[in-house]
Amino acid sequence: MKAIMISFDQAHYENVIAVLDRTNARGFTMVPTTYGRGTKTGDPHFGSHAWPSMCSTIITIVDEEQASALLTRLKALDEESEMLGLRAFEWSIDNMI
Repeated sequence: MKAIMISFDQAHYENVIAVLDRTNARGFTMVPTTYGRGTKTGDPHFGSHAWPSMCSTIITIVDEEQASALLTRLKALDEESEMLGLRAFEWSIDNMI
């Protein structure tokens, strides 16, 4: 099993949910408002007057085949609108209850 954490500009919300649906990643946990700044070129997402955009974060647990397809589709989504910002990270899950 793999945990995929997706942090994205809130404008991506419907597209990220569509990617989860297309890859059958049914279950997830969402943190609706997160703040951050890209490591290289990303603008801050602080929800302030100077930096008004905000992020959301979703964590989903999927099998390895789903993880690969999910990351591929998320990468394509990010490349379509690079200025918005989207990052996804994968971790191995050893145990789950």
